[in-house]
Amino acid sequence: MLIPHIFPDTPVHQQKQWFRETFDYLSGICNSSQASEAGIHLVSGWQIFKTIPEKKTPFWSDVVLGFRSMTEKEMKKFPQHKFGQAFTTLKCDCPPYLLWLEKRLKENGGYVHVRKIEDLWELHSDYDIIVNCSGIGSRKLMRDREIHPIRGQVLKVHAPWIKHFIRDGDGLTYIYPGIHDVTLGGTRQKDNWNLSPDPSTSKGIFDRCCALEPSLHTAQDVKARVGLRPSRSSVRLQKEILVRGSEKLPVVNNYGHGSGGFSVHQGTAKEATRLIKECIAVLEMSRCKAKL
Repeated sequence: MLIPHIFPDTPVHQQKQWFRETFDYLSGICNSSQASEAGIHLVSGWQIFKTIPEKKTPFWSDVVLGFRSMTEKEMKKFPQHKFGQAFTTLKCDCPPYLLWLEKRLKENGGYVHVRKIEDLWELHSDYDIIVNCSGIGSRKLMRDREIHPIRGQVLKVHAPWIKHFIRDGDGLTYIYPGIHDVTLGGTRQKDNWNLSPDPSTSKGIFDRCCALEPSLHTAQDVKARVGLRPSRSSVRLQKEILVRGSEKLPVVNNYGHGSGGFSVHQGTAKEATRLIKECIAVLEMSRCKAKL
């Protein structure tokens, strides 16, 4: 779901720019013949709060569509909550979207090589510039001790009558309808590396979601999914030059998006592209000087 997650150490105006660029990019896909294959669609719904937030209007309110406060009549659906926001945003079904991106990469001349590396210098002889998007792997690859896993467990259920998303304001309980199933969440367990679903956690998620939407009691094909969100206080989006003796290796880092990656991924990719172009310019200048 394209709803921003706050990065404490990143300026709000930067986060908003990333979100807007991503929203506009995915909106273009959503309004094209590629929408179904890419897994992108619009969904409307509610974000609800048990206590009234200090800021009733978040920084991203003018990026999503039709943002407004919920009416008294709408709030009757959620008697345990005191305030709510209604809006339309984009839903990105991740598996088809990643396949669509890979297809687009290959159509534009890119290649995919599957291999394991222990050190970026292993790539030095084959590539001029490395773009590091290794996520939680950067803890070992870049020796970045700030990045850590936030374990997320969700349920995928068959409930085709669910058409609107519902998200508790704390972000821990949510119901997100997708193209083929509905996602029920969730958890945010810091520094938990366990990839096995926990049955008691699944029950807690299901019970919380049923409290918000009682019709989910009849949902079928309930499956648990677990993932590790690569989190840090801010996205590491910067270039650096690795040095080994007289050799230099330009690296552009773009990782640490946590649970908000899909909400800002196109915006951070555009910034990474700008940094790559700066690296290319420096390399070309060095080669010109070498010829002189």
